[in-house]
Amino acid sequence: RAGVPEGLMLNSLGYVAECTGDNIFLVEDGRLLTPPVHVGALPGITRAAVMEIAEELGIPVREEMFRLSSVYNADECFLTGTAAELVPVVELDGRLIGDGKPGPITRRLRDRFHELVRSEGTPVYE
Repeated sequence: RAGVPEGLMLNSLGYVAECTGDNIFLVEDGRLLTPPVHVGALPGITRAAVMEIAEELGIPVREEMFRLSSVYNADECFLTGTAAELVPVVELDGRLIGDGKPGPITRRLRDRFHELVRSEGTPVYE
C-alpha cells in the first residue's frame, strides 16, 4: 500500500530483523551493523559475502540488534540480496538517511562486490 519496492520487517520484540526480500546493513561511526540471524535475519549468501568484503577492506562488522530509530539515525544504510546484490537506502519513511546519497562505505563495498562478481562469478549465459 505504501508504493515502495521493499518493506522493513521487525521481529516480535520490535527489533529490525530484515526486509521483505533482503538483508539490511547500517553504517554507524565507520562500522557495519547487521541484525544477527537469531533475531530473524536470514543467513543470506550475499550478506555473508559483504561481511567478508568488509573485513577484507578493514571495515569493522558487528551482528547486533537494533531498532527502527537506529535506521533513521544511521550514517548509511544498504540492503543485500541475491537478485538485488547491494542496494543503497537513502530514505526511509520520508526521512533522509545520512545525507540522502549512497555513502562512501556503501560505495566501497558495492564496488568491491561487483568486482568480485565479474572476476570470480561463472556466467550462466552468453
